Amino acid sequence: MKRKCFLSLLLLISLVVSGQNNPQQFIYSKNVSATFDAARLARLDSALQKLVENGTIPHAVTFVAHHGKVIHNKAYGWRNVENKIPCEKDDYFRMASQTKAITAVAVMTLFEEGKIQLDEPIKKYIPEFVNPQVLVSFNEADSTFTTRPAKSDITIRNLLTHTSGISYGSGPTRKIYDKAGIPVSPLYTLENKTLGDVMKVLAKCPLEHNPGTKFTYGMSLDVLGYLIEVVSGKPVDQYIKERIFEPLGMKNTFFTLPKGAEKRLVTLYQKDKNTPLEPNTNQLYQTYPYAGAQTLFSTGAGLTGTIEDYANFCQMILNGGEFNGHRILGRKTVELMCRNQVKDLRGEIGFGLAFDDFRSEYAHESIVSEGSLRWGGMFGTDYVIDPKEDLILLFYINLQPNNTGQDFKVLFHDLVYQALK
Repeated sequence: MKRKCFLSLLLLISLVVSGQNNPQQFIYSKNVSATFDAARLARLDSALQKLVENGTIPHAVTFVAHHGKVIHNKAYGWRNVENKIPCEKDDYFRMASQTKAITAVAVMTLFEEGKIQLDEPIKKYIPEFVNPQVLVSFNEADSTFTTRPAKSDITIRNLLTHTSGISYGSGPTRKIYDKAGIPVSPLYTLENKTLGDVMKVLAKCPLEHNPGTKFTYGMSLDVLGYLIEVVSGKPVDQYIKERIFEPLGMKNTFFTLPKGAEKRLVTLYQKDKNTPLEPNTNQLYQTYPYAGAQTLFSTGAGLTGTIEDYANFCQMILNGGEFNGHRILGRKTVELMCRNQVKDLRGEIGFGLAFDDFRSEYAHESIVSEGSLRWGGMFGTDYVIDPKEDLILLFYINLQPNNTGQDFKVLFHDLVYQALK
């Protein structure tokens, strides 16, 4: 008996050490976890429902999981307001820049296989990035510009941390991109272009600053998408599907929605403070998930999917690299991704290899725990991964521009955290 108990104890210790005690599936229950106050959590329902009823937001979907147990997963409002089609929990949302963390994980699978190293120059794999230039001056009259040589090459780490000098384009840079034929930013297009086509052109455009000296949000993760294709020898959508989506059970996340699935895509809305909600008038933003040539897979902003699918991805990060019985990354690799990589270049927040890193300097700004990871997308989706509380929380909406004067993701964070016991 003693030997049997001893062996059971050894097995338990082994599971804890290996990380296999991490939840591999979400647990759904009608009862709120003992660690959440049900009455306080109900404030989330009343707040979101009120925002829908008064016409401030068209819809919202939530997903909160604590220790792998789903605490809150509800839909509010309308997939399409005009036709009174209710929003459902499994509706498709344009995730935009939430794509970036998935691409970063795909890059780190190549890192773990020894096929790339983070501080290698990108020119080693994409020769067009040789001799990068920094923008010095721009002539508005004829769109000509002058440059100087960058003080260093762009590294893979620079691209992961948005310190490459590659932007999404504003002011002179946007005009340079337009003249070069680079699609609008983020990289959405209905034209017959590929990621490789665009990245080779982008490589010849000037940087906004020397690599490693500033945090400049932009198309760096699209460059890394092409790196994945070059190193793996596979189309990036196929590589990500095989290495991330299929193992994690993310069956409802796509660069291109399957035929007929656009019926479950929420309408993208826009809102000014003193005008009613209306469908966003940018038809490219409305239709890019299913229309056009569908040959350019933007690894910086191109994914569309359900909130539960992305929750699988968040739980994998929280678990230290595994979920659904599959290990995507090693525990130490995930730890590396979660460390602040940019010192003070992003101000108080910090940034890892895929997401914001809520460091101690930022603790006074947010109810979210120190050490948490956060990112979102331009159309309103948002996620937080909180290792301290063993908690993930996701908020999905497609509202852009949002000129209501309210930050709905912060409201969501506040209403979830205030309900923790």
